[in-house]
Amino acid sequence: MALDGLVIANVRSDCEKLLVGGRIYKIYQPEADELTLVIKNNRTTYRLLLSASPSLPLVYITTESKNNPSQAPNFCMLLRKHINNGRIISVTQPGFERIIEFTIEHLNELGDLCQKKLVVEIMGKHSNIIFVDAATDKIIDSIKHISANISSVREVLPGRDYVTPPSQGKRSPLCVDLNYFLTEIVTKPVSICKGIYTSITGISPLIANELCFRAGLDGSDAMASLDEIAAARLYGELVRFNEIVETGAFAPNIVLEGGIPKEFSSIELTSFSGSDAMDGSAQSTTGGSRSGAMAYDSISEVLQNYYSMKEKITRIKQKSTDLRKIVDTSLSRASKKYDLQIKQLRDTEKREKYKIYGELLNVYGYGCSEGDKSLTCLNYYTNEEITIPLDPQKSAQENSQKYFAKYNKMKRTYEALSELTLETKADVEHLESISNALNIALDEEDLVQIREEMMDCGYIKRRKGNMKKAKFKSKPMHFVSSDGYHMYVGKNNYQNEDLSFKVATGNDWWFHAKQMAGSHVIVKNPDGGIMPDQTYEEACRLAAFFSKGKDTNKVEIDYIQKKHLKKTPGGKPGFVIYHTNYSMVSEPNIEGIERIE
Repeated sequence: MALDGLVIANVRSDCEKLLVGGRIYKIYQPEADELTLVIKNNRTTYRLLLSASPSLPLVYITTESKNNPSQAPNFCMLLRKHINNGRIISVTQPGFERIIEFTIEHLNELGDLCQKKLVVEIMGKHSNIIFVDAATDKIIDSIKHISANISSVREVLPGRDYVTPPSQGKRSPLCVDLNYFLTEIVTKPVSICKGIYTSITGISPLIANELCFRAGLDGSDAMASLDEIAAARLYGELVRFNEIVETGAFAPNIVLEGGIPKEFSSIELTSFSGSDAMDGSAQSTTGGSRSGAMAYDSISEVLQNYYSMKEKITRIKQKSTDLRKIVDTSLSRASKKYDLQIKQLRDTEKREKYKIYGELLNVYGYGCSEGDKSLTCLNYYTNEEITIPLDPQKSAQENSQKYFAKYNKMKRTYEALSELTLETKADVEHLESISNALNIALDEEDLVQIREEMMDCGYIKRRKGNMKKAKFKSKPMHFVSSDGYHMYVGKNNYQNEDLSFKVATGNDWWFHAKQMAGSHVIVKNPDGGIMPDQTYEEACRLAAFFSKGKDTNKVEIDYIQKKHLKKTPGGKPGFVIYHTNYSMVSEPNIEGIERIE
């Protein structure tokens, strides 16, 4: 998830193909640190987004448009004055840095042909967009002014000479020869991965790890562990990496995990097992339909879709905050209540002892004298002697009555708590299942369904104006196993209920994480035949991934045919009972399992 030198090289390559020769038609500044250039070239209009946001600096060709302020900021007005209707003559990336320079040819006020540079520096919080006179390399202005008070390394102010940011002792990958690699990089006292990305410009930890993986190495191993053969393999991968950059043979893609974007890059990330590349050009707005790598035609599509997906997930998390707060509060209370009830239930375990004390005192109490503090007698239940503590202020009969009173009180407590603890435990498990449903919610329809369940179960009061139940649009997730079997995953308790008792038929298989909150997974088996082992394993991986144990290494999964499944009498939605089942320990990893929208 890095806008590294490789991604910038891909952006530069795309801009060079599409924008060079084009004229800048309009210039907007929708945000304080963001520009949009509308460029016409070869009868096509392109929108180029340039962002120097400290949290999300970006450069790509976008299809989206933003609302612009009624009065353009000064920097925008300056650019309009100089380069509006200017022609882009080159797009360059100096030294494989995270910098793109757009050289623009235009006519000045006297009609003379001039050149200016629009330099976009993608440097995290130090990102900037700088307008430079190409003839003198003097800064005309920048979207952010950096004085000596802010940076002692480099000033970015009008009238100053423009100099590129310091390279921090790194070298461009295109300039790394075998001698430099062996003497300067391999000799570093760090891990292999860190040695690469701290020595070579524009290579992120993600790409460094990918190069190690392709060379058959563990990036976390020390550089000192490399022998000559391993070092040569690693250098060979760097050479192949350079060939991709020089020839422009990029492969823009987004790596997905359960439909959620995890990483993006301009080369295939083989280090992510099950990278199941697919054409993304026709599905660029779906938000990802499977695990693996989703391929796109351009890096601009990748950046636009990746951050759009991320924004959607962030928005869902924000919208679920109120539900999470209610669930967490209720779960905390229910858990404390359950722990207290269990403690009280353990205390009642002494009740049988008090009953025996009372009975034995009725039988042997005649042997007690006034003021005795204990009575030792034969316990006819065990044929062993037993010592019974006595209250010296009371008679044997009164002590017997006291023990029977304790027994009866504990018995009543036990009977009440035996039922209450089951109810409280059911509440805890139900709230944990709702919490898990919130964790895997992918869109607003999922939240509507979860909110409806919480209102039905009394965790949220249903408003008078909202007495009608919502019509649900949210549907279970649909996967297909490697052997072609259709697999369905419920995203909440209502979907789990429908899958298990409406969608599934007798010979279908049901999968669920053992004794923990999680999704019901149904594998359709219409002919009732024996399913391949691979399908069982993939279904177990789905059940593990969409469960409370997702972040653990292994999860135990129960599976059984649907015909042996029963609904819990009077239970919460999505809760079932079964007696004979199979079990399998599975890794919560669904990479490579095909998902269908």
